[in-house]
Amino acid sequence: MAWDFETDPEFQKQLDWIDEFVRQDVEPLDHILGSAWNIRDPDFIKLVRPLQARVKERGLWACHLGPELGGKGYGQVKLALMNELFGRSRFGPIVFGAQAPDTGNAEILAHYGTTEQKARFLEPLLKNEIVSCFSMTEPQGGADPLVFRTSAVRDGDEWVINGEKWFSSNARYADFLIVMAVTDPDATPYKRMSMFIVPSDTPGVEIVRNLGFWGEPEPSHAYMRYTNVRVPVDAMLGGRGEAFVVAQVRLGGGRMHHAMRTVAQAQRAFEMTCERVVSRFTKGESLANKQMVQEKIADSWIQLRQFRLLVLETAWLIDKHHDYKIVRKNIAAVKAIMPSVLHDVSARALHLHGSFGISTEMPFSDLLINSYHVGLADGPTEVHKVTVAREVLKDFKPSNAMFPTYHLLEEEARALEKYGALMEGVPTTRAPA
Repeated sequence: MAWDFETDPEFQKQLDWIDEFVRQDVEPLDHILGSAWNIRDPDFIKLVRPLQARVKERGLWACHLGPELGGKGYGQVKLALMNELFGRSRFGPIVFGAQAPDTGNAEILAHYGTTEQKARFLEPLLKNEIVSCFSMTEPQGGADPLVFRTSAVRDGDEWVINGEKWFSSNARYADFLIVMAVTDPDATPYKRMSMFIVPSDTPGVEIVRNLGFWGEPEPSHAYMRYTNVRVPVDAMLGGRGEAFVVAQVRLGGGRMHHAMRTVAQAQRAFEMTCERVVSRFTKGESLANKQMVQEKIADSWIQLRQFRLLVLETAWLIDKHHDYKIVRKNIAAVKAIMPSVLHDVSARALHLHGSFGISTEMPFSDLLINSYHVGLADGPTEVHKVTVAREVLKDFKPSNAMFPTYHLLEEEARALEKYGALMEGVPTTRAPA
C-alpha cells in the first residue's frame, strides 16, 4: 500500500495558475467592490465578468458540477485544493462559479428539480446569471430545525407559506429562495418539514431588514417574513417531509469547501504575520529573533498544517466512499476545529502587529469575527463535537468485569499465560506478594 502526498503534475499546473491569478487579479476586487453577490452592479459586470470568462477558458468553472451541468465533476480532494487558493478572496468563489449558497442550492435543484425548474432556475444559476438564497434558520430556533415554526399548508393546487426566517444569506440579491417549512406538524420530528423553491418576487415575500456582521462591506443577511406566500404544488423539492434528506445533499461537500477556504484565510493572515516579524525591529533586534514571537509563528504553522491534513484526509475519504454518512465523523471534526484554527492564527497575527493590528486598516478584526461566524454557520461547534463523540464511541464495547480490560494486572496475567512457560526464572509481577 502506497501513500502519496503529491498532486499530479497537470493538475498542479492548474493550481499554480489559480494561485497567481487570485493573488494578482481577484484579491484586488475585495478592496474596491461591495457584495460579491450583487451581480447586477455595473462595476461587477465590468470587473468580475471578464475574470469569470478567463476561468471558463481555463476549464475551471464550477468544477464541483458534473460534465452534464458544465463542470469537471472533480472529487473533493481536487476541490479542496482549489478552494484553498481562491478562498483567499471574497470574490474568489464567485469568480470560479463556486460561491455559497448557490453551489448547495444548485445541487438540490439538480437532484430534485423538475425539468421546468431546472430551465428556469438551475441553468441561469450555474451561469451566475442569477444568485439564490437558502432560507432555513429562524429567530427563535437558530439552527435547530426541530423548533421551527414556519409552516406550509396545502390549499388546492398550492402551498401557502407563513413564518419568519433569520440570517437568510444574500436574500436581497436572490432571484429565488429555498425555504424549509413545517408541512406535517404531527409527524415524527424528522418528517415534519419540506423544502420549497420560492421566487423572490412572489407576493408576501418580505425582507424585514438586512443585517450583517463586522467586517462585511454591506449587510448581506436578511430577516425574512413570509405572509400567505403561495407557490404551486410542484414547488416542493423532494418528497413531503423529506427536508432533512434534501438538506444533507447540500451540506457535506459545502462544509469541506468552507473548511479549505478557512485554511486560505488563516494562511493569508499567517503570511502577513511572517512578513511583519521579519520586517520590524525592537530592543535592538528583529521581532523574528524573539523566542516568544517564534513560539507564536510555530504554533500557527503547526495548527494550519494539522487542520489542512484533516480536511484533505476527509476529502480523500469522501472520494473513496462516495457516501457522506460514512465520513460523518470526519466532516463533523473538520467543522468543530475550524473556528479555533482561524481564531488562533488571526489573534496571533493581530497581536504581533500591535496597535496597527487592531485598526480598521488591517483585516485581523474581520478575521476574528469570521472565526465566530464559521463556528455558527451550518450548525454550532458544540453540535459537531457531539457528533464526533457519538461516532467515535460506536466502535467501543463496554466491559462488564469488575476491572477494565486494560488493568495492568489483567494485562500481565494474559502476558504470562501467553509467554510465561518460555521465560527463564521467576517473572517480575505487579501483584502484591
